[in-house]
Amino acid sequence: MPAGQDNLQKSLVDDARVDSTADAPDATAVPLLAPRDGVPDVITTARGVAEAADLLAGGYGPLAVDAERASGYRYSARAYLVQLRRAGAGTVLLDPIPTAADLDPLAVVINELDWVLHSADQDLPGLAELGLRPGTLYDTELAGRLAGFERVGLAAIVAQTLGLELKKGHGAADWSQRPLPESWLNYAALDVEVLVELRAAMADELDRQGKSEWAAQEFEHIRLAGPPKAKPDRWRRTSKIHVLKDRRKLAVVRELWITRDSIAARRDIAPGRVLPDSAIVAAAESMPRTIGELRGLPVFGGPRQRRSSRVWLSAIERARDLPDSALPPMVQPFSGPPPAGRWSRHHPEAAARLADARTELAALAAEVSVPVENLVGPELVRRLCWDWDPAQDVDIVDYIDASFDAGGARPWQRALTVPRLAKALAGDR
Repeated sequence: MPAGQDNLQKSLVDDARVDSTADAPDATAVPLLAPRDGVPDVITTARGVAEAADLLAGGYGPLAVDAERASGYRYSARAYLVQLRRAGAGTVLLDPIPTAADLDPLAVVINELDWVLHSADQDLPGLAELGLRPGTLYDTELAGRLAGFERVGLAAIVAQTLGLELKKGHGAADWSQRPLPESWLNYAALDVEVLVELRAAMADELDRQGKSEWAAQEFEHIRLAGPPKAKPDRWRRTSKIHVLKDRRKLAVVRELWITRDSIAARRDIAPGRVLPDSAIVAAAESMPRTIGELRGLPVFGGPRQRRSSRVWLSAIERARDLPDSALPPMVQPFSGPPPAGRWSRHHPEAAARLADARTELAALAAEVSVPVENLVGPELVRRLCWDWDPAQDVDIVDYIDASFDAGGARPWQRALTVPRLAKALAGDR
């Protein structure tokens, strides 16, 4: 264990907060039960935001950042608690709901800093909605993937690198509720307690493996990526939709899904809490014509759904009245290659190329200890194998490199994968 990590562990062990008699999953892991400076009060006012900005401006080094959302409870991906920690300043807990219009002083200070997050792509969109964006970024979860760690959750990676045991348990909670329980705030503060120390440990490991430049390119890609693009035909992700074998019934699913989504967005409630997928599929299967028939189905007869019976039945009626030409196809349209499972029948040469490409990438992933999905986007590989024409008069290496560059692959990814994929496509194995 590096000296800095050892000193950190000793200081935490010596602190009266840590109960060293508690059972730990690892004999060498020290339970980290509460923040070293205690749990700060949650900031809920403009004055508190300004004071926090001054506090963080007086600190030094990177800024540890985390955010708690209410996935599974709310429609939006907004942050309901923001945790910030910087050396020399301590930890800040911010309630962004009452302070959303007052965050400019904080943004002026922290938007120029080097942020440290774990699974940054999960939190950056919600933080960006608040006007909070990193000047530079370090993602400890992605660093763990590039370093070849088998487990990259925050608790696992902290235990492996710092020898500390983080107690988990509130990550999936409804963070939109108020007031937030003290135990939740303790958990939230601990999520940023050792992020900066973790960053230092991961940086050392990546440097030892010669992967620091790879990580830098990945972090910058995430920082500039923006929110994920909405996928088309999201209603097709309805659970158990595959049991429906009729286009009219698919239209019912689509209408009910769109109606539910509109209600969920308006009320900021997770769609599944407005109407579960199982109820949508049951209604599509039964195609009820009256409110009585609808209420005879599971869920729709409950007290909450009875009040919305006319809304749901109207959606079903709209689907029933559609002309055949407006019904959705049984299979989702696609702009790129079809699902790989169909290739062997419709394009066996492409299927063989894809198998060879996957073999090469799996071998490369094992050699450099990086997951295949982090070496290059799977969709880029599928499109390459589908579109490649061995009869075309082009340099295969230049062709793949240009295709991957246009698709957003980073330089380090292209340097590793292009030669191996050129070998696979050329049949030189």
